[in-house]
Amino acid sequence: GSSWGCGALLKGLTSVVVLKVERALDIHSPHRQSLPDLRLEPTTFRLQAGILPCLEDLLFYSIAEGQERIPAHKFITALKATGLRTGDPRLKECMDMLKVTLKSTSDGVMLDRHLFKKCVQSNIVLLTQAFRKKFVIPDFQPFASQIDALYEKARNLSGGLVADYIPQLAKFSPDLWAVSICTVDGQRHTVGDTKVPFCLQSCVKPLKYAIAVHDHGTEYVHRFIGKEPSGLRFNKLFLDEDDKPHNPMVNAGAIVCTSLIKQGASNAEKFDYMMSFLKMMAGNEYVGFSNATFQSERESGDRNFAIGYYLKEKKCFPDGTDMTAVLDLYFQLCSIEVTCESASVMAATLANGGFCPITGERVLSPESVRDTLSLMHSCGMYDFSGQFAFHVGLPAKSGVSGGILLVVPNVMGIMCWSPPLDKLGNSVRGIQFCTDLVSLFNFHNYDNLRHFAKKLDPRREGGEQRYTFGPQDNESLSNELALKDTVWTKVWPTDEDSSTTVVYRMENVGEGN
Repeated sequence: GSSWGCGALLKGLTSVVVLKVERALDIHSPHRQSLPDLRLEPTTFRLQAGILPCLEDLLFYSIAEGQERIPAHKFITALKATGLRTGDPRLKECMDMLKVTLKSTSDGVMLDRHLFKKCVQSNIVLLTQAFRKKFVIPDFQPFASQIDALYEKARNLSGGLVADYIPQLAKFSPDLWAVSICTVDGQRHTVGDTKVPFCLQSCVKPLKYAIAVHDHGTEYVHRFIGKEPSGLRFNKLFLDEDDKPHNPMVNAGAIVCTSLIKQGASNAEKFDYMMSFLKMMAGNEYVGFSNATFQSERESGDRNFAIGYYLKEKKCFPDGTDMTAVLDLYFQLCSIEVTCESASVMAATLANGGFCPITGERVLSPESVRDTLSLMHSCGMYDFSGQFAFHVGLPAKSGVSGGILLVVPNVMGIMCWSPPLDKLGNSVRGIQFCTDLVSLFNFHNYDNLRHFAKKLDPRREGGEQRYTFGPQDNESLSNELALKDTVWTKVWPTDEDSSTTVVYRMENVGEGN
């Protein structure tokens, strides 16, 4: 019945734990288990002799609110509030086990602590981070509501025209409008027509460039392509003073970049290679192909053929390049389809340094991501790139299908999509949304995170800086949750007797614990 040390469940939290204590538990004991910073309501529960609750137990208690059993939907609702989806690939084992476990229960609904533990134990580190609000956007629901408000504001805009120089693009309704978000921790939010497929068009240019740099390195790629904004329309027949395309975000540079993809292979192999890469970037979410758009691109591609022959004349391609085959692949890559949802994961992979947030898989090298974001920042928005860099201050790439691929480095990827374009070829609603986003949140590259008090920082909770985790394993999580000071007081029984049931209370843990 003697007291023992433990760390904070939560600053300012008062919680009660009933333990059957048969011996004192030393803080340095190898049998000690760590207490997470879960959002527990004041509650009471019983545990085995001398053992602190494990992560699975505390997760159960945080959701159960004093009940012995919980309905599965309560866990799912709480999970979704963190921004995670039940279809997240990282939670597959948990969701599969939950389905199997519910089938074995009498009512198919309720879970006790032991069944709950069985379901969550395979994904407990990710779940603990989610419920402890240790993701990059800790209070995700309020943030999602603010995104919805920005979406609604932009939805009311009526300007712009749907691109019609490619017949397939002209078929899209001007009323379509969608925004999808994926954070670097895999938190998801979508609003609008986010499941409608559309072609990447020029939004594929930074992705293609990233793959080229990933495969060949920066030095090799930039033997053929420059790094400067052109100051000219994206489809001009114009090269820099070294007879190279200005950058990979204009057509000339993107055509040369296409020639660097899997050199020596057939177009079929190159296309499959690109599709496989893009699917990895999208966490295996929807990536398709519009053959009708491809045919339209090729039939209406006189300007791009002219650029191709100009590049060939100036010897801009690697030796042995078949220029017409490169143009065919170029048109095919522009005709790759995504949805807002899948494209937001691609953007989040760029925001996350090349790791896909929802699979944890490394897709791109850090070098390729850094170079891609740098060029998106300076050259990604056609002739509006300087204005966008000034007002929004984030890497982005637009396409004539109405998409804007936006990256908030180390925070999230966003895909906005609405077909009506302004005179420079950028989505009217998308530009408005990006501008309003940075007006509300301190996401601009040059917003000072400490002193820009006029803007909101969704990365903070209660003014606290985000804690960044090390490797996602139980050992590092346990170290981060290590027990520190004695914060438990015995409150029952008040007299010393032979009872083995003792109640401890944790009172108002201070900042230093």
